[in-house]
Amino acid sequence: MDLSLSTRSVGDRTVVEVGGEIDVYTAPKLREQLVELVNDGKYHLVVDMEGVDFLDSTGLGVLVGGLKRVRAHEGSLRLVCNQERILKIFRITGLTKVFPIHTSVDDAVNATD
Repeated sequence: MDLSLSTRSVGDRTVVEVGGEIDVYTAPKLREQLVELVNDGKYHLVVDMEGVDFLDSTGLGVLVGGLKRVRAHEGSLRLVCNQERILKIFRITGLTKVFPIHTSVDDAVNATD
């Protein structure tokens, strides 16, 4: 399966909608998108993962790298995910302590974390 990406602005946040699988083959596409956004001065990102079917360690690494990039500019990276199988990966790896994870884009955009 392929990876689909689209971006839109919601207030001062940039929402990246991700669909499909984030794995060793598709993760570079997501990495490029995040790097491009940061290079364009977008430091407050929301990654909407509601359409993600699969996430592996490479995908996790891309998200952590994106978080480091925005934090270098005093920015933020919030995730939107309500799929138990994907949330379980974040819990097992301890990344629920690193990423703010929200159940909807509205919650993520309006959060004060």
